[in-house]
Amino acid sequence: MTAATSARQDELLELAYQYVLANGLADMSLRPLARAIGSSPRVLLFLYGTKDALIRALLDRARADELAAIDAFKEVESAAGLADSARQVWDWLSAPDHRLLLGLWVEAYARSLVDPGGPWAGFAAQTVQDWLGLLESRQTPARRRSAAGAAERTAVLALLRGAMLDLLATGDLRRTTESVTLLLDALPRA
Repeated sequence: MTAATSARQDELLELAYQYVLANGLADMSLRPLARAIGSSPRVLLFLYGTKDALIRALLDRARADELAAIDAFKEVESAAGLADSARQVWDWLSAPDHRLLLGLWVEAYARSLVDPGGPWAGFAAQTVQDWLGLLESRQTPARRRSAAGAAERTAVLALLRGAMLDLLATGDLRRTTESVTLLLDALPRA
């Protein structure tokens, strides 16, 4: 949060974030949200101005979780190449305790594609760049500057995103993990 926010605003945002993790954004209404977090619609509007601004704050909060995960991967000094790093990312994506966050991420990602002017504007593009940046950092300098390196990290991101969507839809961890492993094993070792 910024220095301009109050402790109560931070607390309400965190409570609202937990609420949307569990309930999603699709039918979010201020009255039930406010009731669930011990506030009122009037207070939420006072703090955020509009429902869209509150949604944007919630998406910023979700992105903060995503960036924290990416930063954690980057902090690990590793000689792991793209494939091994992608396996680590898959382990994180497929962990059951990340399902709510990923469900919210998928909802915001999809909404940013179908309603690019809404509060989720740019969410999909930002997250693609965030994850591509991590994958790029795991390639050798020569590889990351090449067209083949850009294509590899894009393919890996598409694989991880597709397998994640499939896992969220079916819950089939074994099958999705086997598909991720199969394709990551086929990557060149450069």
